[in-house]
Amino acid sequence: MATQAQVQELIAKMSEERAALLEAVANVEEAEADVRPPEGEGEAGWSVKEQLSHLAEMETSYRAWVERALVEDRPDVTEGTTSDPVAVPHDEAHSADLATHLAELAKQRERTLEVIATIPLDGYERTASTRIFGELTVLQWLRSYYRHDRMHAAQIQGRQSDYVPRWAEGQGEPQRATKID
Repeated sequence: MATQAQVQELIAKMSEERAALLEAVANVEEAEADVRPPEGEGEAGWSVKEQLSHLAEMETSYRAWVERALVEDRPDVTEGTTSDPVAVPHDEAHSADLATHLAELAKQRERTLEVIATIPLDGYERTASTRIFGELTVLQWLRSYYRHDRMHAAQIQGRQSDYVPRWAEGQGEPQRATKID
């Protein structure tokens, strides 16, 4: 069973990595945020705005997966999981300014922290699975938030991330891991 110290560490890391992401974005000019790296493929080819929109979408997906894990026994959340809509979907990322993207990230994180505050310690051991990531505990899904932020902060800064997601056996890296409705 998870401990209160682990939950506090989770929340601290979520805050720390989100702050680092926001710091990386603070150094980006509005026009620069629309530019896709020409050498990038897949997520590495996304503009800053596309990355921010993706982060907001994944915030809602991870949260929906966690919420299902808390009420169902070992659900496969690959399909049939509805996540909250975001203000700026990935395919519309360039239609909004950076301030709108940042406000959406803040709003979604607030909702996530509200959910975390309701999880009993034994709830962190419950699991949910996807084809891409396999079966993870609620605590592992929640740790994905700060790891995902760290990965995209590095991308925004133009450097290689020290975090690389682990895909379920035989899955390889998907071209676009995004929300699943």
